[in-house]
Amino acid sequence: MTTPATAEAPASATPDLRQRIGHIAGVLASTEFPTGERARLRRLDPTQAPELAFYRFAFRHLPEDWERSQDAWMTLVAGIALMGQTAHRPDRPAGQALAEAGYAESRLERLLAAEDTTLHTLLLRAARFLAAKNASCNWVDFAWLLLANNRERQESARLAIARAFYRNLKDKD
Repeated sequence: MTTPATAEAPASATPDLRQRIGHIAGVLASTEFPTGERARLRRLDPTQAPELAFYRFAFRHLPEDWERSQDAWMTLVAGIALMGQTAHRPDRPAGQALAEAGYAESRLERLLAAEDTTLHTLLLRAARFLAAKNASCNWVDFAWLLLANNRERQESARLAIARAFYRNLKDKD
């Protein structure tokens, strides 16, 4: 789990989380990774029991304690797989990517207010939206939101996403 030093941005997340997300994105983007496995991971639904493809991936590429946050890790893996080979771009905050792609403020509001299963569902919808726009983003931002283990950290993650969104919104007042 990450421990942000400030509420500024997920860039302050631990190097371990940044490296883990980079590793996951790299594995899923690799031409060596089986296409069928990638397709199975894209179809993951955190409200359902995971397929064996997720377990194969998890035991090879996720942290040892992934089982404590299985739904969050399923959502992260499915979202990155959905967005394809260019899903993860560390220099482009998730909020910025959403704003530049034309993501509606009402959708952002629902996403950032959501918890538990609804959060996972809405995050995968956001990933599909970004994928349809050929956009990429820093998936650490979403990981930080999903893996936050208390209200303060989750609020810091929400704030970072909202900050990047509004700083990059095309239709500024």
